[in-house]
Amino acid sequence: MQIHYLEIVTQEVDATCATYEHLHSVTFSEVNPGLGNARTAALANGGMIGVRAPMHDSEQPVVRPYFLVDDIEAAAQAAVEAGADMAHPPMEIPGYGKFAIYIQGGIHYGLWQV
Repeated sequence: MQIHYLEIVTQEVDATCATYEHLHSVTFSEVNPGLGNARTAALANGGMIGVRAPMHDSEQPVVRPYFLVDDIEAAAQAAVEAGADMAHPPMEIPGYGKFAIYIQGGIHYGLWQV
């Protein structure tokens, strides 16, 4: 199991990025429209961390790990069969791969296929 993308949704994007930069010696990009206007930094495992503001009024702050999978359709189906609610079905992000989001036990999880 490998986290490919760690998404942090917060109203305090710049402060959050500054804290991670200070604590972990990483550098965040400017906003990336392809990833919901997230500011991103590389993870040691080859993945990324992304910090962004909520995309709509009803989106709550969240920290969401996206686990790398070989077959996102099969992984999404397996999550549903295990009792998860699919919050966002698999979707392509040009240049990045496919992602999906599910919720289980009140916790948000993501799936990512490159």
